[in-house]
Amino acid sequence: MMEKKVISEKNDSQLSTLNSQLKRSTQLLFRTIKKLSEGYYTEKRSRFLSFALPVQTVEEVKDYVQEYRKKYYDSNHVCWAYMLGAERLQFRVNDDGEPSSTAGKPILGVINSHVLTDILIVVIRYFGGVKLGTSGLIAAYRAAAIDAVEHAGVIEKTVDETISITFAYPLLNEVMKIVKDMNPQILTQKFDTDCEMTLQIRQREMEKLKSRLMKHLTCLK
Repeated sequence: MMEKKVISEKNDSQLSTLNSQLKRSTQLLFRTIKKLSEGYYTEKRSRFLSFALPVQTVEEVKDYVQEYRKKYYDSNHVCWAYMLGAERLQFRVNDDGEPSSTAGKPILGVINSHVLTDILIVVIRYFGGVKLGTSGLIAAYRAAAIDAVEHAGVIEKTVDETISITFAYPLLNEVMKIVKDMNPQILTQKFDTDCEMTLQIRQREMEKLKSRLMKHLTCLK
């Protein structure tokens, strides 16, 4: 009995360690799509045109949805779902007149099954004259979304943070040495009496970058 208890505790410990490692991993990396892609599905003469788009803000989502509504003004439905943020907490679905949960929800299901974020999927339906029923609609919107994702190419990206710094021009060489050593991406820069830079670096390296820069900076935010 004691031996079984020890083995059980050991297994619990290993499982806890694995879960911690997975949690740390998801905080440092996330999965998204490489590029805009298109998909297609047809069922009983209804046509489903699908589009997967990389997005980062709700404003981008709104602009794209409006764009597709205008472009496919003669379609019957423009349904969509999106997921934003490395932690995958910001999402929304829209059935655009289809029966509740038969369009946006299965599209979101495809996003979730691929563990994707920073993505918008739009599926446009042209009605073919034959009703598909609840299960038929769910299957059709899911299939169209899958086709778009499979053509997009899934990539992993690091979770990054940005920092804006201001420093006196005589300190430029010291700051640039730190930038060269740690290799953050320079998003913006301005060199004058007071210099300004916006840097982007992996989240796990931000505190080290801040620490090295602090002694040279007039302003850090």
